[in-house]
Amino acid sequence: MELLALLFLSFCFLTLSGRMFAVESGTPVARVTVREDDDVILPCSLDTNENIESMLFDWVKEVPRKEVFMYRNRSHYNNGLPGQDVEFKGRVSHYPEELKYGNASIRLKQTRLEDNGTYTCIFPDIKPSEKIFRIELVVEPILKIRNFPGAAPKPYVTILKEKGLLQCEVPGASPKPTVEWWDSDNKTLPTKTVQDEEQQGRFHVTVQTTVTEPGCYHCVAKQLEKWHRISSEICVHHGLPVWAGILIGVIVCFIVGGVVGFVLKVKGYSLKKDSQGMENGPSSELQTNLTSEHP
Repeated sequence: MELLALLFLSFCFLTLSGRMFAVESGTPVARVTVREDDDVILPCSLDTNENIESMLFDWVKEVPRKEVFMYRNRSHYNNGLPGQDVEFKGRVSHYPEELKYGNASIRLKQTRLEDNGTYTCIFPDIKPSEKIFRIELVVEPILKIRNFPGAAPKPYVTILKEKGLLQCEVPGASPKPTVEWWDSDNKTLPTKTVQDEEQQGRFHVTVQTTVTEPGCYHCVAKQLEKWHRISSEICVHHGLPVWAGILIGVIVCFIVGGVVGFVLKVKGYSLKKDSQGMENGPSSELQTNLTSEHP
């Protein structure tokens, strides 16, 4: 047991020694993984915890070399210091409150696939020799809308005359896309391919599916080789056909118009009768009074 414990401690010592040597030799000693479009922190910190507010440190992306972030005695790329590569402008920040503790870590916003690679954090002015830290950044791609030659365009979706038959067309894509119908829960529906043609290296794919329930459905086109996904939505309402709705509307208008006309006609007759009564009423009363006075 003592021999096994000694071997284990020796292994740990050699492992730690290897990590320390890796820093000096230039081999990346840490790997940071992040999903595309997420933010990530690239760590860099002096083990002495000394204040670096008045020091110089520089973050560089290797192969090809690109300036990511430089800090020099409170001046840096975000407050006027020139030299930063354009692809990192507005995407990199540091932690000013952590500088007093020797922390030169940076935050990279909205990571891209092009950000994959090895990053170096350098303290060139530290004596007796500069300090170098290397980080390998791995950006895991996600399916999303991308712009490249042959990218599948937004699918064209329609409801055909047959009840519940949905059609989706994706023209001019390369490489060949996978086209599917999804329901509102993102579950794949059974589909039938009615067109699958290649013209001058571009693919034209048309699929159909039949639905029996009202709701919103998505046609999704994917090109996994390019991590490209794009979709269109269409909603199905199982109600009366359009022509039936129009016919009902016309009938309702006729009924309402007839009722209104009848009401107006009755009101007009009543007004006319009242008007005649007012004209005949006073003269008859006057004639009656005269007759009674002169027998």
